Amino acid sequence: MSKTTIAIVASVSALTGAAVTAALFSPRERTASTTAITSIISSPTPTTPLAPVPQSPLSTRPISAPVDPAGLFQYGFPGPVSDLHPTPSTTSAFDRRTRNPHWVAEHITPTSLSMAGGDRRHSYFVEDATIPQKFRAKLQDYHRSGYDRGHQVPAADAKWAQEAMDSTFLLSNMCPQVGDGFNRDYWAHLEDFCRRLTHDFPSVRIVTGPLYLPRRESDGKYRVSYEVIGNPPNVAVPTHFYKVIFAEDGKTGGNVSLAAFVLPNAPIANDKPLTDFLAPIEAIERASGLEFASKLPQQRRLKLCDQIKCSILVREYADRQRNLLGRAPERTALPASTS
Repeated sequence: MSKTTIAIVASVSALTGAAVTAALFSPRERTASTTAITSIISSPTPTTPLAPVPQSPLSTRPISAPVDPAGLFQYGFPGPVSDLHPTPSTTSAFDRRTRNPHWVAEHITPTSLSMAGGDRRHSYFVEDATIPQKFRAKLQDYHRSGYDRGHQVPAADAKWAQEAMDSTFLLSNMCPQVGDGFNRDYWAHLEDFCRRLTHDFPSVRIVTGPLYLPRRESDGKYRVSYEVIGNPPNVAVPTHFYKVIFAEDGKTGGNVSLAAFVLPNAPIANDKPLTDFLAPIEAIERASGLEFASKLPQQRRLKLCDQIKCSILVREYADRQRNLLGRAPERTALPASTS
């Protein structure tokens, strides 16, 4: 299953435009496929020399233009705008088109996870008032949608203060996720894996977000297709989610152990090895249009799963909820900005 995922992620923008080698899902399937295939996960090596890149026809010398395209800005900048939003426990960039985050970053340490200043019973799902109302996801969008409001940064990572936990319940930290078999199961196990990394590393940074990947249709062509929820329908349901992990050794200029995982937004069997979902960071970057480690030198990079065993511990959803002191209720009133 995951090798197909990796192939699709890696091939989305391959320079040669080579076709993806296998479909991730059949159009009639909701569960994750477990078919393992062998495929190339990076841009294929061309068998013939590439044609020379033509020079730009644009002149570099200044000219006197009779038009002013940038004059449009006197009426406003069209965008895109990513709504960069720091909170006590997260930093995120929001995608106004999909009403989901582009990415959400967090930082956990042994100390932060040992603190217990937050109580889930006092946290509420709320709309993010820092995002313009016409672009934000709304509580009503999720009502009877069949999807969970899936945390990108989990509440369990922000128990060190009530305000920190509250900020994880902003809808700008949510995406529609399949509940049984994913958000309440395998995805939660992956979140637990990230927390357990603090047993071996003094500092762990995680970036999480959605992906919208193509799949092969019955006519043999690849298309990006995803459900949209809400009324009017405007909140996109991602096909996949990624986590990019930076496990730091705590030394100034020290090594950073890296791993990246891509999971389908679908039920996943708990006996599925976590390493089946490993993906190259560069492949996720091509698929998402983001960059995660452009300033981290190669000589400081280590492979996380070479340093520790990358595996999940299966814990029942009800037990995890009890550990967080109950399920969060829903508040309809919008709070003041938390920025």
